Amino acid sequence: MKSGARWLAAGAIAALATTYSLVAAQAQSCPAPLANAKRLVLVTAPNMNDMAATMRLYERASAKEPWRALDAPEPATIGRAGMGWSQFFSKLARRGEPLKVEGDKRTPAGIYPIGRSFGVLASSRPDYLHVTPDTICVNDVSSPAYNTIASRARVGPAVHAENMSRILPMYRRGLLVDYPTDARKQAGSCIFIHVWRSPTTGTAGCVAMPEPRVEALQDFAAGGAVVAVLPRGALDRLPGCLPKD
Repeated sequence: MKSGARWLAAGAIAALATTYSLVAAQAQSCPAPLANAKRLVLVTAPNMNDMAATMRLYERASAKEPWRALDAPEPATIGRAGMGWSQFFSKLARRGEPLKVEGDKRTPAGIYPIGRSFGVLASSRPDYLHVTPDTICVNDVSSPAYNTIASRARVGPAVHAENMSRILPMYRRGLLVDYPTDARKQAGSCIFIHVWRSPTTGTAGCVAMPEPRVEALQDFAAGGAVVAVLPRGALDRLPGCLPKD
């Protein structure tokens, strides 16, 4: 190798090392659900009040490396009223941007672990939640079972809840979102990724997309993944933590 080429190669290696060092340093200050994540479902919308969104999958070998896109962006929908900042990410909100509250038809903006796969359809997936006529998600802020999947027979008929087996076709397939809400602040409940009703229909506060994509996400998240729901203009509010979309 000629001396000029060696210098160029050495410079490229040094630049790459600097990039990785910066990514590693910034990752240490990233939100806990994201800091050590290796798989990411990034859901973005043009603004806080738009229900039309895009979804894209990312992966990385470790938190010290930058995110790598696995495919092109795909259409998704979020809450009929758009999104509102979760109380746990309220520090990212700017003046005039709404906060998430129970019943506002907004998807909580923030970053959360993706939980178990579920659905009305039966499945052999490990840890799969098969939704039956007894399966409910409690959205009653007065109930100790608030924001949990429960049995209607156990919590009783008086507790206000979503009868999940009746939510069709949306709950044919889905994934739970581990959304850490607060009943006292009525910060929202029962946040899922599920099948959309149509590409022009918003949700009650979840993320929705076509059924084949939801099924593929069940595979993608099986080993652990996080979902980030954000307005596009907020991606740079967590420098070094997220891809540029």
